[in-house]
Amino acid sequence: MKLQVVLPNETADTDPRRLVDLARRAEDLGYDTAWLPDHVLPPGEYGPVYGGVLEPLVTLGWLAAATSRIRLGTSVLVLPLRSPFVVAKQVATLHALSGGRITLGVGIGWDTREFTAVGADFGSRAARTDEAIALLRHLFRVGRGPFEGRWYGFDTGVFEPRPRGAVPVMTGGVSDAALRRAARYADVWQGVGLDPMAFGERLARLRARTGDRTVSPGTRLDWSAPDRTADDAARTAEAFRAAGAEHLAVHFGAPDTYADRMTDFARAARHSVG
Repeated sequence: MKLQVVLPNETADTDPRRLVDLARRAEDLGYDTAWLPDHVLPPGEYGPVYGGVLEPLVTLGWLAAATSRIRLGTSVLVLPLRSPFVVAKQVATLHALSGGRITLGVGIGWDTREFTAVGADFGSRAARTDEAIALLRHLFRVGRGPFEGRWYGFDTGVFEPRPRGAVPVMTGGVSDAALRRAARYADVWQGVGLDPMAFGERLARLRARTGDRTVSPGTRLDWSAPDRTADDAARTAEAFRAAGAEHLAVHFGAPDTYADRMTDFARAARHSVG
């Protein structure tokens, strides 16, 4: 199972130099991917609920220049808050600059107040996300028009840089609608808010929908409780691996202790996670 990190980006005084240090440490420790969260204009203060103070795609460019091996991605970018044409340009550029190390994680969003604040329609967000993913894949693969959709489309135009190699798309969520989206559009699925048993059950539902498509399944783990040891977290990771998770993204809590906890977990997991 691949171990990943969710970098801390939840306070207004987030230091980008610290994020670089943590990304480099994660790379040295053998973590597979470093993720950043996203919120554009949340109705409350940034923190555990609303992470993503630094815009994730811009910040991933900063981290890509400071690293060489670790993959970088969004977990998750609220796609229906943005123009998918602009997202495609940003992601294709990041893919080129990073040497093909970008995974685009997208979600539909969940807070109607944030959609209202930026003038986006909350009710159509799921359908618009599906169509936006289809548009992104068209731009990356074909690079020109036409593309006809209900919300997005164009007749003429040339898209560059077209990525060399695939840009993996990750979707999250555990509802039936989220599983249908992952089965149809995603390369990677990240189930969240589940224990290992529930994860296994949802994974079985996903695989029943994918047919011949391969979708790599994984989940997230929050290890921020001060009374929980690295061995405890590693045992939970092993339970997810046994339930079918191929990757596990871990958030290690406050920036001040993040590096030490990330190091401790990597050491503990080597003994218990395959």
